[in-house]
Amino acid sequence: MKKILLCKENDPHETRTALIPDDVKRLIQMGFEITVVKGTGQKSGFSDEDYTKAGAKLANSNEEGYKGKDIVLRILKPESVKGIEKGTLHLSYLDPFNEKKLIDDMAKADISAISLEMIPRTTIAQKMDVQSSQTSLAGYCAVVNAAAKLPKVLPMMVTPSGTINPARVFVIGVGVAGLQAIATAKRLGARVDAFDTRPTVEEQVKSLGANFVKIDLGEMGQTSQGYAKELTPEQIAKQQEAQAKVCERSDIVITTAKVFGRKAPRLIKKDVLDRMKPGAVVVDMAVSTGGNVEGSKLYEDVVTDNGVIIMSGDMLERRVPYDASKMLSGNFTAFLTHFYSKDTKEFELKPEDEIIKGCLLTNNGKIVHERFC
Repeated sequence: MKKILLCKENDPHETRTALIPDDVKRLIQMGFEITVVKGTGQKSGFSDEDYTKAGAKLANSNEEGYKGKDIVLRILKPESVKGIEKGTLHLSYLDPFNEKKLIDDMAKADISAISLEMIPRTTIAQKMDVQSSQTSLAGYCAVVNAAAKLPKVLPMMVTPSGTINPARVFVIGVGVAGLQAIATAKRLGARVDAFDTRPTVEEQVKSLGANFVKIDLGEMGQTSQGYAKELTPEQIAKQQEAQAKVCERSDIVITTAKVFGRKAPRLIKKDVLDRMKPGAVVVDMAVSTGGNVEGSKLYEDVVTDNGVIIMSGDMLERRVPYDASKMLSGNFTAFLTHFYSKDTKEFELKPEDEIIKGCLLTNNGKIVHERFC
């Protein structure tokens, strides 16, 4: 398996590409044959000429490119499996918990489907972890975008006209996105508070110079994938009550709380927004999975009656597509090279490998992942 197709994304909101020309060149030198659909890298700053100079061939469309390919790379899930040949290895985000029909269709079409979200969060797979690479950029963008909307500056300034106090930023959820948001806000001079249901992250928060907000929710923990476990209704109510006090004094609030495969928990309700300062900005980074903030809308900013701005924080990494593509490309390349045999000069799918076990959903005409069988 060495003939690769790099697909063009059909979603008009998508700005990234799965492979950049530098990594295309590297993979071709290893022995892969790569075809790129025309216009694939345009939104992220890479021309068709950049890809041909790297040694790639061009195809006019995804459908044309599917023919004779062993491996198909794309970012988003395919709209259908039509045209993808039997035995093809397909790598992309697949949203498997919400796309049962697509997974079934892939199995019936005898496509070996890798779900990028399911790559294990282990040390050896760290360089392949698209979730971490992309949400880190999203955390950065959340702060920068919110700062641009805020009617005040973030750092403290001492001037002849008087002293300007630093803005207060509250980050809810200290995963990869949250940590980058904290670090970015601190670099910009803000005073930062942060909360997470996992007490184990307190040390990480403090190491970045932020204050960790302690809320006793009882027994907590995290999943094997490193995500916070879902809260009970009682724990959510207690968290909301304590968070509300911090929100009231904050200029920017960033919520990052996603539960993989489930609807996002509602953390900030209208009554809390009503008590916040006019001009305050709330960034809901879980808006695409139900939203942490009442009233948030996908791809749209909302202004409440009292002047609080609720920003859509979905897929913010798309705002920096050049670097987002570079990091994604590194993840894809790491995956391909990890399972590449120098002896046979072929990509070898190894179903018994722990990484493959974690992210391979379909193979040999059936669903093989234990969570979806």
